[in-house]
Amino acid sequence: IDPSHIIWNSHFIAMEQKNDGWMLHFKNKESVYADVVIAADGANSKIRPYVTDIQPFYSGITMLEGNIYNAEKAAPNIFKLLRGGKIMAFGNEKNILMGQKGNGEIGFYASFKTDENWAKNNGLNYSDRAQMLDWFKANYTEWSNIWGELFESTTVPFIPRPIYCMPLDQKWKSLSNLTLIGDAAHVMPPFAGEGVNMAMLDALELSEHLTSNQHQTLLEVISTYESSMLNRAAIVSKESLDNGFLMHTENSLNDMLSFFSAH
Repeated sequence: IDPSHIIWNSHFIAMEQKNDGWMLHFKNKESVYADVVIAADGANSKIRPYVTDIQPFYSGITMLEGNIYNAEKAAPNIFKLLRGGKIMAFGNEKNILMGQKGNGEIGFYASFKTDENWAKNNGLNYSDRAQMLDWFKANYTEWSNIWGELFESTTVPFIPRPIYCMPLDQKWKSLSNLTLIGDAAHVMPPFAGEGVNMAMLDALELSEHLTSNQHQTLLEVISTYESSMLNRAAIVSKESLDNGFLMHTENSLNDMLSFFSAH
């Protein structure tokens, strides 16, 4: 790709149809005309509403994200436990998922069932490490004290992430000049690890259809791509939802051991 074709720092505001394409408007750039728009702007896509009004639903699970820099010194016990790998810990319908990055940083998620508006209504100050540690101790009862080191060492603020999923049966009428890829098309829980894989496959399939000589019109290109994309996204979204359920049961450890044994 010619570097001049990639325009950074462009804050999309809105767009409207013009001729056979779209006129896109930006907060800090001149408006631009495009024959075809491919929206890859994530779960909170500003472009998706131009395709469909279908909304994601809350999965019932929220994750609290933390990151620990210089983890060998900041969280020595967790650092030794991880040994450069990943850990999934389960108990009391909750879990902690963590992994170590190549630079030594540890990223983790405390995952639990709660209502959709917990992140806004819980009264927590996500930049108050002591308060967040107290929350962890009060809610992750019967868990080993070693996990508290995660909350003692996190670089604040913590980030709450309610987990959403698009309806498995979502469909819409394809357009000839606009389509979606990635989370903009099919946001799903992370419990199957397939979100990024699906996004990359979206890009591959769409590019193959666009450059193929098998289609007569852009509408045929996009409708063929979207049919395939929505069908396979529904399969992995269900897998993600099912896995999320297993990971947050009272017997989640045994459930997950059985799951891995079966695979």
